[in-house]
Formats: sequence, C-alpha cells, structure tokens
Amino acid sequence: MRTQTLMIQGTTSDAGKSTLVAGLCRVMRRRGVRVAPFKPQNMSLNSAVGADGGELGRAQALQAQAAGIAPTSDMNPVLLKPQSDTGAQVIVHGRPVGTLSAVEFHDYKRLAREAVLASYWRLAAAYELILVEGAGSPAEINLRGGDIANMGFAEAIDCPVALIADIDRGGVFAHLVGTLALLGESERARVTGFVINRFRGDPALLKPGLDWLEAHTGKPVFGVLPYLHDLHLDAEDAIARLPERAMPAAALRVRVPVLPRIANHTDFDPLRAHPQIDFRYLEDSADLAGADLVILPGSKSVRADLAWLSERGWPERLARHLRYGGKLIGICGGLQMLGTRIADPHGIEGARGESAGLGWLDLETELHPVKQLRNVSGRLALKGARVRGYEIHMGQSSGAALARPSVVLDEGRADGALSADGQILGTYLHGLFEEPAACTALLKWAGLEAPLTLDHAQRREEALERLADAVEQSLDVARLLPHFPAAADGGRVLTRAAR
Repeated sequence: MRTQTLMIQGTTSDAGKSTLVAGLCRVMRRRGVRVAPFKPQNMSLNSAVGADGGELGRAQALQAQAAGIAPTSDMNPVLLKPQSDTGAQVIVHGRPVGTLSAVEFHDYKRLAREAVLASYWRLAAAYELILVEGAGSPAEINLRGGDIANMGFAEAIDCPVALIADIDRGGVFAHLVGTLALLGESERARVTGFVINRFRGDPALLKPGLDWLEAHTGKPVFGVLPYLHDLHLDAEDAIARLPERAMPAAALRVRVPVLPRIANHTDFDPLRAHPQIDFRYLEDSADLAGADLVILPGSKSVRADLAWLSERGWPERLARHLRYGGKLIGICGGLQMLGTRIADPHGIEGARGESAGLGWLDLETELHPVKQLRNVSGRLALKGARVRGYEIHMGQSSGAALARPSVVLDEGRADGALSADGQILGTYLHGLFEEPAACTALLKWAGLEAPLTLDHAQRREEALERLADAVEQSLDVARLLPHFPAAADGGRVLTRAAR
C-alpha cells in the first residue's frame, strides 16, 4: 500500500494539533501500523536532539515516542527559534543556517520548501502512515504566500486535512466555518472533516451544533475530544498553566524566572508535577522571598535575558537568596549567566559585544557559530546519581570553576560546575530532572529531607496511553483514517483498559 498521509491543521494556535497527532500516533502504533509524525515548519524554543544528532521541536520528539520510534530531524525539517520580536534562528535538517528576519525568511521559503519535501519523502519511504501537524492556522492571509506549514504543504503532496478547534476558548463553530471560508476552493475540498477539542460536559448537549455544522459545511465531525484534566505532556512552546494545588507546609519552594526568551522550559515538568514541590514561575523578583531553590533556565538570547534580569532587580535578590543559604541552579544559558563574562564576538544572538555575568562562578563563555547538539548520560557530583539529558548550546565555557564539575559524562568529559560552598550548581544538560535518581539527589541537595522518587518517563508513557484511549473512545478513527482497519474483536477498537 502506498504511504498514507493525514494532515492535522488547527483553527488557531494551541487548538490541540500536537496533542491529536501524538494521540493518533499511539493509537496507530497499538494497531501495528508503522507511523511517523511530521511537522514541516515549527516555531518553538522547546527543542530536542534527535537520534541523528539534529535538532527538532520538542513536540515532534514526543510524537515520535508515541509512535514507538526514535526522533530525527526529518520529522521537523524547519525549526524557527525566535531570538527577538523580529528575528529567529533558522534550523534546517537539524542544523542552524543563520538568523533571519521575518522578511528574510519569506524570501528563504523556496529553499525551506525543498528541505521540507526532501524530509517528507524520506519518511514516506520508511513508514506506512505519516501524521502531519500544521502550524498556527491555515487562514492567516498574510502568511499564505509561499506557505510550507499548512495548505501549501498539503497541496504540494496532495494529502487530506482534518481541522481541529478548541471549544474551551469559545466560538468553536465560528472558528471552523470562518477558517473554511478563508481557504481557497481546492483547499476547502481537501478538508475531510472536523475534530472538536477540550469539551467539558455531556457531548449530547453539543449535538444540535454538530448537526448544524455538518449540514452547513457538508463535512463530518469525526468526534469530540473531552477536556483531559491533569494530562501532562511536553508543551510545544508556551508554558502550560497548571491548576493550583494545596501544598504541604514542608514543600520545597522552587522558583524560576520567566525570561523573555526562555528555552526548553520542559526541563521543569518533573518539578511542576512533584507533590512535594511548590513550583512557581516568576517575573517579579520581589516574589522570590522564601524560595529554597532558584533555577535560571535556558535562554535563546542569553545576554538580552541577563539584561532583563538586571533591570528588574534579580541579581540583588538572588544575592540575598544565597546569603540566607538558598540553593541556585543554572541550566545552559543559566549556567552562562552565573559566570563572570559572556562574549558574542560573531553577533550570533544579537549585536556583537560582551556582558558581565552574575559572577558567582569563575568561568567565562564565548558564543561560537557551531552549535553543540548531543544526547548524553553520566553521573552527578551529588551522590554519583545517574543523569541523562541533552545539550543544545552555541556557547563554550572555560575557567577555574569547571575544575569542580557538576556532572561527569559517560564519554569521560566533565560538564558544568559546582561551587566550593556547594550552594550553586551549573550545567549544560537539559532534562536534568528526568532521571529519577538525579531528581531525588538534586531535591535532597536543595533541602527536601525525604523526596519521593518519581519516574517522569513512566508518567509520560501513562499520559500517552490515556490520550490514546480518549482518541479511540471519542473519535471515529476508521473514518478519519479509512485506509487502516480498526483493531481486533470484530472491528471494535480495544482500549488499553479492555485489552
């Protein structure tokens, strides 16, 4: 059978495209289908390192896990990483090709299109089904020219499209009908139907609206996905809001500044879900009082984000935090900020120049054109706990502080630094808290006396299974993907609970 392709496009950003593709990947994997995710063009500061050593969006790495395959940069051939309001680093086939403004990227789209199609056809040669995720909305009139992210791609390879809309936002029927109205005739024809996402309540109450939508558009509603409370999956880009939790008095208070260009904030997902941690993102340094642990996160514009911290009084309040015995971690860009100097002689992240660091670790960083991309494992200096993670950085650090590394990698290389007084830890490793032993050791170091040891990877697997159950129970998957039969027992889909 010829490789089949289905593209999921959304009426808005955050309509649920990434989640639906992940859910469908897991559903089809359950049915024994060789399936792969694909996102032609992504804009995100949450990224991962693929098995091929290339960079790709974090959401596509999650979708690959749902499909039971190793992620590669072909699954996200064009990745845009914003460095300012007007410019972004452009990653093609896993490697940076430069920093372009929006106007410059528009002119670059012809080359980007070639890269997108080359990656798609490589995947199509290896898999039975490709599930494609669009970007934003296909109805953005100003972005239609040379489009490679939505209908431009669908038309280029001639694949069907399903539209998903988020009913929790309100106006779901207007979103769907309005999006169709703004598409060209051939584009409307390739939309095979709709999925409504994040519905709270009894679906029977929605039936009159669904009947009207189908009659008005002549297209079916494949199903209504429920609002899945406490479904914790890696965010594609924006920081997901979690409900407030009642915390025990002994909870460890962890605070992270929300930098303007915060990168890979998924590093903190294991902490946000931990029942013994009072975790909060902060913008105002005045809210830092009482913190046990502060973590400086990764950044796509380290010098600019360091200036943002300084303008808002963070250095003074962090100094007070350390004087009172608080612990401080810097990850990637955060590690660089902890040093004495950050130099950008090539203008990689903005204007050429250098900035004074916070000065708490004796190291200097210089940004280089070649990006370091690798998956690594090793042992923490703390109790020798096993740690796994990945490096994505353009800076190279040197200095006396590195003689006390925070991590010794299995390849024999040292990483990061641990201050002589044991209060400050810096590392280039993203994913620092994912390995249970490493997370437990870090929480003990930060002051939590008896931390629970949680397996974040297992928790992610359980979330994918729960999502797949919801997709199978709520959507007419056989109609959405007609070339693939339903699972066993006389055509009735078996959910995980029934197997």
